[in-house]
Amino acid sequence: MLYLASQSPRRRELLQQLGASFALLDVDVPEQRDPGETPRAYVERVARDKAQAGLAALPAGDRDDALVLGADTEVVLDGEVFGKPRDAADAAAMLKRLSGRVHEVISAVWLMTPRRAQGEVCVSRVRFARLDEQRIARYVATGEPFGKAGAYAIQGGAAALIEHLEGSYSGVMGLPLFETARLLSAFGAA
Repeated sequence: MLYLASQSPRRRELLQQLGASFALLDVDVPEQRDPGETPRAYVERVARDKAQAGLAALPAGDRDDALVLGADTEVVLDGEVFGKPRDAADAAAMLKRLSGRVHEVISAVWLMTPRRAQGEVCVSRVRFARLDEQRIARYVATGEPFGKAGAYAIQGGAAALIEHLEGSYSGVMGLPLFETARLLSAFGAA
């Protein structure tokens, strides 16, 4: 049985695109970088921790045939992980820093059973157009930036703010489908 250790509606929708049948697990994993941890290592660790927490949350009798998927996605600019904005001012500040710049979106996915764990990482590069304060304020006022890494949703209104994407659209959304499908196949679940 496949489990998605995430409450993200975007991850749910993306996993459904692969035609996978799965159940949801609600996990609570601290998302804080360790001192000296690179952004990539951080995203990989959080995704792996989510899969481990999901596996641990299952009743012992359900673990043997369980396959748990954990994922994490973060926006990174100049080595800084942006995370989710705390409020409107924080969202506006993030978007102002992304304006006219290229940033990375690191998305990691891990699959775990009681006997095996394997992960993949997808790194995409996103270039935002130059955004004036009025455009940023209009976007923040939509409410879309909240709960989103880097204060934007590529699948929503932010699509009009992005000049160029190099990499995985689904990875920027929160679950890189190519890498996820490859992992599911490697575990015999696709």
